[in-house]
Amino acid sequence: MWFIFALSSAIFAALTSILAKVGIDGVNSNLATAVRTVVVVIMAWGMVFLTNAQGGLVEISKKSWIFLILSGLATGASWLCYYKALQMGEASKVVPIDKLSVVFTLVLAFVFLHEKFTPKSLIGCILIAVGTLIMVL
Repeated sequence: MWFIFALSSAIFAALTSILAKVGIDGVNSNLATAVRTVVVVIMAWGMVFLTNAQGGLVEISKKSWIFLILSGLATGASWLCYYKALQMGEASKVVPIDKLSVVFTLVLAFVFLHEKFTPKSLIGCILIAVGTLIMVL
């Protein structure tokens, strides 16, 4: 089931890029990010209430709060940079560079989470990096 959600995520991310590129035309990138964020917040809290998960709010540990807040700040920074890049550049070039996050995630997961870095993941990282360079050059 995780694969279906991951694939759906990729499809929605692709739609996000195309819809954003059209929607950001003539709009300040920071303002566009803020509008997008409000929509995401409403949708996320809607899902929380729809699934009756709001009771878990008080059960979140201090450590989880800290890391969720840091993750939110990283997401915000990523979205601000992404929208600015998308406004200034072509979606077909911005999006592949943005997807280098896969390579960075694998490296960070190895360093900080002590996840295994296998020959297969190393080859995958190299192929993603090379593929990105080919797409943007």
